[in-house]
Amino acid sequence: MATDMNDYFNKKKKESGGGSGGNGGNGGGGFKPKAPRPPKIDLNFGGGKAGIVYFIGAIILFLILAKPFEIINEGERGILSTNGKYEQQALLPGLHFIIPIIQKVYVVDTKVRIINYADKIDRSSVSGEGIKVKPAITVLDKRGLPVAIELTVQYRLNAQFAAQTISNWGFSWEEKIINPVVRDVVRNVVGRYDAESLPTKRNAIASEIEEGISKSVTGLKNSPADLQSVQLREIVLPAKVKEQIERVQVAKQEVQRAEQEVQRAKQEALKRAAEAQGRSEAVKIAAEGKATAIKIEAAATATANKVISESLTRQLLELEHIKVQGQFNEALKVNKDAKIFLTPGGSTPNIWVDTKDAQKRVSAQ
Repeated sequence: MATDMNDYFNKKKKESGGGSGGNGGNGGGGFKPKAPRPPKIDLNFGGGKAGIVYFIGAIILFLILAKPFEIINEGERGILSTNGKYEQQALLPGLHFIIPIIQKVYVVDTKVRIINYADKIDRSSVSGEGIKVKPAITVLDKRGLPVAIELTVQYRLNAQFAAQTISNWGFSWEEKIINPVVRDVVRNVVGRYDAESLPTKRNAIASEIEEGISKSVTGLKNSPADLQSVQLREIVLPAKVKEQIERVQVAKQEVQRAEQEVQRAKQEALKRAAEAQGRSEAVKIAAEGKATAIKIEAAATATANKVISESLTRQLLELEHIKVQGQFNEALKVNKDAKIFLTPGGSTPNIWVDTKDAQKRVSAQ
């Protein structure tokens, strides 16, 4: 026990002496401090659940930075490139996994797109996704006069051959296919007409332009684009041509107005002639009606006379003679100077004349 206590105090003394020696600059036999050791790295990430969390975080960070997947939305297609080579089939809408660095997906739009060819259109009002504005197409007519054509073209990328189209024409396929075709077809169609006839043949020209563009676009290999519609919006003519057309229109309107006046005069004349003919027909009908009435009356009278003549008999006449004779006798009683004239043969009527009044005559039936 005494030995242990001595060792302990000797050790303390040595430590205190070494410390004082170090402080005093006497380096003999003093204590030297140990060099600091580097911290140990725990490769197990602390071990247990903490290690699993760190591992999952590292995987998530890798996925975010490397992005080994691509999401294709509706109205889009994905062009998969492997080491710079495009795949033949485009990726459909949905989630697709790829190999980072080696593979890459280019997303292309397959929705309807619009190109407006116009000079006076407000570009800010039509700017948006899938809408482009380009200058109106300047064309020379049949006589070499400049004409500006404004139209709207609606089209879309053919989703079935999207990969082939991008592979053959690149991502600027619209400027290589749609725009040149539209301008070429418009120049060919409008160039066959005179500027003066363009407004009157607008519908035929619009049909020819749409048919020509559709035929040219769909005739390309793999039909890279689907043409939706072509709308002819405006035909801008030169000022001199406009003035000439206006003069022609004014002259035509004057001719039409004169023709209308002639037609109106003809109609008035026909109306008056019809009225006169109507009046003449009315007079004729009235005269014919009167003549017919007279004929009917005469026929009725003749028929009546015939009936009367057929109804007269000798006995009936003798009876009438007796009646008249009785009337004469009564008359003689009143006026004895009356003269009586008897019809020969005893037929009636007999006439008597009052001699007192030579102007008075009485006929008895």
